[in-house]
Amino acid sequence: MQEKIKLQEKIGYGLGDAASSMFWKIFSMYLMFFYTDVFGIAPAVVGTMFLITRIWDSCFDPFVGIMADRTKTRWGKFRPYLLWTAIPFAVIGVLTFYTPDFDEKGKIIYAYITYSLMMMVYSIINVPYASLLGVMSSDRKERTTLSSYRMVFAFGGSLLALWLIEPLVNHFGGNLNSKTGWLYTIMVFGIITTIFFWGCFFLTKERVEPINDEKPNLKEDLKDLLKNKPWWILLGAGIGALVFNSIRDGAAIYYFKYFVSDTTSFSLNLFGENFAMTHTSLYLVLGQAANIIGVIAATPIANKIGKKKTFFGAMAMAAILSVIFYFLGKEDTLLIMVFQVMISICAGCIFPLIWSMYADSADYSEWKQGRRATGLIFSASSMSQKFGWTIGGAATGWLLGYYGFQANVEQTAVTQNGIQLMLSILPAIAAGISVLFILFYPLTEEKLETIEHELNDKRNTTK
Repeated sequence: MQEKIKLQEKIGYGLGDAASSMFWKIFSMYLMFFYTDVFGIAPAVVGTMFLITRIWDSCFDPFVGIMADRTKTRWGKFRPYLLWTAIPFAVIGVLTFYTPDFDEKGKIIYAYITYSLMMMVYSIINVPYASLLGVMSSDRKERTTLSSYRMVFAFGGSLLALWLIEPLVNHFGGNLNSKTGWLYTIMVFGIITTIFFWGCFFLTKERVEPINDEKPNLKEDLKDLLKNKPWWILLGAGIGALVFNSIRDGAAIYYFKYFVSDTTSFSLNLFGENFAMTHTSLYLVLGQAANIIGVIAATPIANKIGKKKTFFGAMAMAAILSVIFYFLGKEDTLLIMVFQVMISICAGCIFPLIWSMYADSADYSEWKQGRRATGLIFSASSMSQKFGWTIGGAATGWLLGYYGFQANVEQTAVTQNGIQLMLSILPAIAAGISVLFILFYPLTEEKLETIEHELNDKRNTTK
């Protein structure tokens, strides 16, 4: 259990989230745009679809966690899902961005089916992957380091996706409204994600065994979860943080296309080919690069002042900067990029912390109740994260409809102002809610140290 995690394994663990985050970021940044401007579905319809499918998907997560907790193979409980689900993940991702020539009703039905399947297969591979953190090491600082590697690779995968997606779509199809361009681009990412998931499977190892070897009891596991106060607080803080990010992400493309109205492009040479890169791409890429800086900074700061204080400070600063962002004009391109970097550094800090804190809440539950259900806790945590993403994604579509958005036409002043609010004031409110929740988080570093020592003593006694 106390075996030191080697660099190779840390990198292997990071590859799993690099794969997941490529599709996650494409969904959060481009899927609304794809459905409205490429596939031709009304934004309010898409917002409702996001709400319905993501609520179902969020509820599906605990079933995956329960299933993973009861999985027994020679590879462990959680790692096998990386091997089994990598190819279905890629295939359904491609089908999500396929655009059959249906009428409006047929398009909506196809979008509901493929997007629902995509979210389900995402859960089947990502819940076990997240749970893997809780059984790779019992050392809380080692977990924070692993979580940081995970997030560096996650934002690295997102950065790669955002750096390549518009150039690849333009390369394969000529412009961002090309159906063929989107299809071939997602095929490329599907191949990459499969390789990364398999790399994670082969390079990682499960070590932590529960103290109590009794068979899992779902009723008792759920009762323990309901009594887990730190987990409930993290649930609220996590939902706030995800709403903050998903509204900003979902509105970014609309902000540049319809508010800034900047068509400036840069030439990007890749593998001997010239690709066009717009200010939109630059904004998104800078955000991901800044996220990585935040992730890297999170571990040393948290080790010095604690996870709770680091989380609080990062989200509070993100809220303040987002409010200021509202007052930037469409001509303030440089300041827009600068604020994107600063806000994204703050947002990047919280992600390695929250997953490490979820692992701490699993330890707390085992210490308090004498039972460990890592998969259930992480799946319920994943559920809360997706629920935050659900609220933010649905709100993006509804808000666009509320402000009078119409695809591929010049927007009214009211619509443009609404899009500004979606990148500034509205996310700031969500960040403020996250800050309020984390104020009540009870697991201090001293408390966690006590829990870790007592659990390790019990494990050594039962050997």
